[in-house]
Amino acid sequence: MIKKFLNKQFILYVFFGAITTLIDMGTFFILIHNFGLNYIFATIFAWIFAVSFAYVSNKLWVFNSKTNKNIFKEIFYFFFLRLISLILSIIFMVIMVEVIKINELIAKLIVNLFIVLSNYFFNKVFIFKKGD
Repeated sequence: MIKKFLNKQFILYVFFGAITTLIDMGTFFILIHNFGLNYIFATIFAWIFAVSFAYVSNKLWVFNSKTNKNIFKEIFYFFFLRLISLILSIIFMVIMVEVIKINELIAKLIVNLFIVLSNYFFNKVFIFKKGD
């Protein structure tokens, strides 16, 4: 089962996910420190840039999606599911840190692992399906 999951596609997904994270963090840092933007707005703009990169990299290199006729539907579902992931991340972080009293970094690691795995599943099954 583990070998099936750790295939080339999943490794590419993790690789581009790491780049997506760097884009998110870098954009956030630049918007706050270079432009003095409020951290909430910086978070939103950084998320938009990062998820846009994630969509393109997932479509072209991870899942090799050839969908052109339903591209707007594909984009909508990708961003919608990522927005749900963002909301779930926040909820899980609050529960783990505030209620269960887990260290923030450990909680972030646990949440990120859950989100990465669930996003991979949803991308593979619902968004970048073969034959669309």
